[in-house]
Amino acid sequence: MKPTSIAVVLLFLAGVYAHPSIGAQPANDDFAAAENGGRTLEDFFTAALNTNPSLSAARARWSIGTARKDAMNGQFLPQVNASANLSDNQRTSLGEDSEYKGKRYSLQVSQVLFNWEAYAARQQAYLLEDQTEAEYYVELAKLLTDVADKYLGVLQAEDALLSVNAELDAMTNQINQIETMYGLQLVKITDLYAAQARLAAVSAEHVDVESNLAISREALRAIADLPVGNLARLPVAIEVPQLDGDLNEWLARANANNRQIAASSFALQRADKAVSQERGAYLPRASLVFQQQLSDIGFENVRLSESETSYVGIDFSVPLFAGGSNRAAVREATSRRSIAESELKQIQLDTTAKTRLAYLQVKSGESRINAARTLAESTTTSYTAMQRGFELATVTSVDVLNALRDQFRAQRDLQKARYDHIRANLVLRREAGILTAADLLNVSGLLNNTDSALNAQ
Repeated sequence: MKPTSIAVVLLFLAGVYAHPSIGAQPANDDFAAAENGGRTLEDFFTAALNTNPSLSAARARWSIGTARKDAMNGQFLPQVNASANLSDNQRTSLGEDSEYKGKRYSLQVSQVLFNWEAYAARQQAYLLEDQTEAEYYVELAKLLTDVADKYLGVLQAEDALLSVNAELDAMTNQINQIETMYGLQLVKITDLYAAQARLAAVSAEHVDVESNLAISREALRAIADLPVGNLARLPVAIEVPQLDGDLNEWLARANANNRQIAASSFALQRADKAVSQERGAYLPRASLVFQQQLSDIGFENVRLSESETSYVGIDFSVPLFAGGSNRAAVREATSRRSIAESELKQIQLDTTAKTRLAYLQVKSGESRINAARTLAESTTTSYTAMQRGFELATVTSVDVLNALRDQFRAQRDLQKARYDHIRANLVLRREAGILTAADLLNVSGLLNNTDSALNAQ
């Protein structure tokens, strides 16, 4: 199947579903969502598939591989050549001048019988097509996971901004309460100063979060060449499915299905055929030739009676000596094969390491999300208790401020754990070579809820 057809099928499978969405609205108008900007994950997938230069280049390389294969196949089909020659001749011989017109028509058909170099080159062309196909799917899977990663990065940055905004509001309310109590001489001036310092720290963090959101939005826009609108939200709570199979099973999948390993394996096989091709320079070549000629011109354009000649034969050639160039070519091809073998081993090691890391991240994701949710619940309860204790003068304002800080930190940690778990799932399936449109639809299906992540427990 052609690369363009694959992309169309993927888009058809993915489908485009409009999701209602509510995005974080930064104070800076530069970040205001454009009405015609991308909103759903499918919007950015579609745009990236159509416009991404790296994917387009991979698609073109696949087309080149197919063209080379077809060209090499053509060398093994009959080669037909026709020629015609019309001439106006003047000839002087033994003092006599003569003028005459001449003609020569010929048709030649040749068929390769044995040419080991051409045969090995054709095998390389088939392997090149397979290699470029695998490389295209490597680039496609990488692009889709990158788009998802950057989309989730914007959502995470927006959630962090919402959280910091809420923390600023809570901190401001807390300072107002402390100022009121300070006016009643119920707290010390140092407590007020401490609260103001905390507010300044949160304000500084707010600047960093806004900057990170701007960078994240620009990264998403750049990868898909699509303005970023109000994005679909991640639900308040997500179901974390159990990961099927143990580590060894996922490593086996990666070794069997990883497209990058497949591409490198095809490259090694091509290198083997290249060695065989160069060694084929020592072997004879044979071709079957048929020629039909009609002519009234002989050697040196001597006029003859019109004649028709048919010829059938076998052209046979044997290389004897090429000055050592063939031997040098074999050595070069052998070295290139050694390089290809080393590159394959390195890719296998890298894939194993990435698969292990992604597997461990996915396996720990559920526990991390549950632990982060428990911590968020505990810090919320703690802050409520501290606030009540402060009103009863049983705890200090510093204790309340610490509890408030811990509460929002726990919320942001919970957000990060959820996003990291989704990313790790996609990376694991990509490295295992089983990432499909269905997996991307599953991620998109998580973005139906329009509630803010700040409502998470």
